[in-house]
Amino acid sequence: MHLAGVVPFTFLLLLLGCSARPLYPLPSRRNDKSKQPIQTFRPFNIAHRGSNGEIPEETAAAYLRAIEEGADFIETDILASKDGVLICFHDVTLDDTTDIAEHKQFASRKRTYEVQGDNVTGYFVVDFTLQELKSLRVKQRYPFRDQQYNGKFSIITFEEFISIALDAPRVVGIYPEMKNPVFINQRVKWSSGKRFEDKFVETLNKYGYKGSYLSKQWLKQPAFIQSFAPTSLVYVSNQTDLPKIFLIDDVTMPTQDTNQSYWEITSDSYLDFIKDYVVGIGPWKDTVIPVANNYLQTPTDLVARAHARDLQVHPYTYRNENQFLHFNFSEDPYNEYNYWINKVGVDGLFTDFTGSLHNFQEWTSPLSPDDEDASKLLKKIALMISEFSKT
Repeated sequence: MHLAGVVPFTFLLLLLGCSARPLYPLPSRRNDKSKQPIQTFRPFNIAHRGSNGEIPEETAAAYLRAIEEGADFIETDILASKDGVLICFHDVTLDDTTDIAEHKQFASRKRTYEVQGDNVTGYFVVDFTLQELKSLRVKQRYPFRDQQYNGKFSIITFEEFISIALDAPRVVGIYPEMKNPVFINQRVKWSSGKRFEDKFVETLNKYGYKGSYLSKQWLKQPAFIQSFAPTSLVYVSNQTDLPKIFLIDDVTMPTQDTNQSYWEITSDSYLDFIKDYVVGIGPWKDTVIPVANNYLQTPTDLVARAHARDLQVHPYTYRNENQFLHFNFSEDPYNEYNYWINKVGVDGLFTDFTGSLHNFQEWTSPLSPDDEDASKLLKKIALMISEFSKT
């Protein structure tokens, strides 16, 4: 362990936990030309809800940690508060990852709503104002992960999340999801008849996120827009040219907006349709390669069919714990990364453990094109010096 890196991060966590005000101002006006650009020569390291294997998910600390550990993109789920503020939070209910149960003043807020065809009971994000949500503290989702940061961090807004990325010391992309847009549009109303998707794109535009994939504008502030709802992706395609990713759920889950089956949305005809609106798909990895008795089975041809249509493939979610590692990988996450990157050939990976994926790629990836050019140049200079010294 390198103590030089641990001490500053620990100090930062204390500040985040104790500060009375958010520690994420509006983006600074530093010269972006001095920032190290995002890498584009190997699969993207996508920090799933931040480095949430270590720090409670979707918090400022989890995102700062992911950036420190080498994430190419920090990923988040966007929902809306009762008063229409976009926030970073995964579940439509607060029960599993906050201390809402300890706030007796909110005891009467428990509700039952229909969410994606099921009746769900709990404390719903959409029934709380931003101020009320900010009074809560976030906790780890899984009991087998580090619990020491429970209760230290608050829910952050979409704008605060963006500021974290823009204030990073290098170019770090963002990967926000329009989460449960059908439910949000049913429960939260904005002026002038605007939809959740409109507010989502307005926020991205406000902070200068624009440009098609790998364009000059995109490389300056990289972003992918993701959603499980195809109609939302089609809708925002008329508002922004930012690249979009169509997320694909388990084989048992129909799409939340169009009620289409997994088999329909992964068919050749549907991929031919959706490719006009997205640059890639984000499938759950156990649907790309089915699993039985915790062993991988014969891979499907989904990756090959997507690549044949110039669609990227960014599967989710890669987790280091034995509970999530299939027996094929001998409880070694590096074996899993190697299989998916070098055998399956995916283009990006959603991971809860940004640092381990970054280390694997640093140790195993070939030099970037720029590094190769620099290496060739140094060899030429060395040869010239050698020949000059002989004269």
